[in-house]
Amino acid sequence: MVIMANTMDYELPEEMVMLRDMARKFAAERIGPNAREWDRTGEIPLEVVKELGELGFLGVRVPPELGGAGIGYLGMSVIIEELARQCGGTALMVSAHNGLCCAHLMVGANDAQKKKYLPPLARGEMLGSWCLTEPGSGSDAAALKTRAVLDGDTWVINGSKVFVTNGSRAGVYIVHARTDPEASKAKGISSFIVERDTAGLEIGPKEDKMGVRASDTVPVTLEDVRVPRENLCGELHKGFYDVMRVLERGRITIGSLSVGLARGAFEESVRYATEREQFGKPLAKMQAIQFKLADMATQIDAARLLVRKSAILQDSGKSSNLESAMGKLYASEMATRVCLDAIQIHGGYGYLKDMPVERLMRDAQLCEIGEGSSEIQRLVIARQLLDLPK
Repeated sequence: MVIMANTMDYELPEEMVMLRDMARKFAAERIGPNAREWDRTGEIPLEVVKELGELGFLGVRVPPELGGAGIGYLGMSVIIEELARQCGGTALMVSAHNGLCCAHLMVGANDAQKKKYLPPLARGEMLGSWCLTEPGSGSDAAALKTRAVLDGDTWVINGSKVFVTNGSRAGVYIVHARTDPEASKAKGISSFIVERDTAGLEIGPKEDKMGVRASDTVPVTLEDVRVPRENLCGELHKGFYDVMRVLERGRITIGSLSVGLARGAFEESVRYATEREQFGKPLAKMQAIQFKLADMATQIDAARLLVRKSAILQDSGKSSNLESAMGKLYASEMATRVCLDAIQIHGGYGYLKDMPVERLMRDAQLCEIGEGSSEIQRLVIARQLLDLPK
């Protein structure tokens, strides 16, 4: 039975098709059968992390000379979609590692920092984390209060971060802190590389989340954390501009994650509607169900087109700020709609944890919040369309 063809696959280069097939096979065989258990325990086994590294999935954009796959944002979009189709938590772990931590090192780090940190991150020897959000600053990220003060040859960092993905396992953290308290918000922020075993870095307990539970999320506290002066990542006081560049590209990964979750819900719905009979015939032969499936498939393909457009722009060296925001906004809200429709198609069974659509729906909701909420995406889009000051 043909469930769904990826509309844009006919445009994928041969190497991307091979990459997609490899990711799809791994996700179906290694992740899918375990996704419910990982959702229950809130943990992805370390051997799976290592396998992801061996496949090159943890160094997607890292150049080969630094141990990565060097295949760009389109390749990352393809991989994340395939992982998310089976497990949103696994896809989020890989997304944050690649799209936030590694991406920031690629954007802001100097050559020595890249040579030190990117190879072990790309090989899966350690995970990376990115510390931006604080208890008092979410959507208004530039209002962060974590401070970094230069004391001789070391930076002393104090502050608290929340919603840190990969935080309980990461070997390296990119921490954003205010270095010029007199400057206006975004103009006085810098970024720092903090290694896991640094004194004063305290990792809090895992958050008990609604969805993407296999991916760990923790608070991180920094109390007189001292890092060498050379651990400044990027230009002094200009870290927030790197943050914006990272988020622009990171939205491609969240958009891809959304497409993967929706595709999973759709494919499960087609399978169920074909097998389940009511009133003497399969659900798939009822027009009401057919219309739902038609709308779901259309929205998924439209979202994939938007997301991959932004990936292609990035890979060609162009800005995708508008396109990334549009793709992330549409794909994330589409994923919630499609997953809810999938539960409706499944009826009472869709409300049970035995059915993957229940988990996929919980996973999808995060995509409307993380890496810029839907409201923030609309602001980004409108300001560019109207040429308003940012």
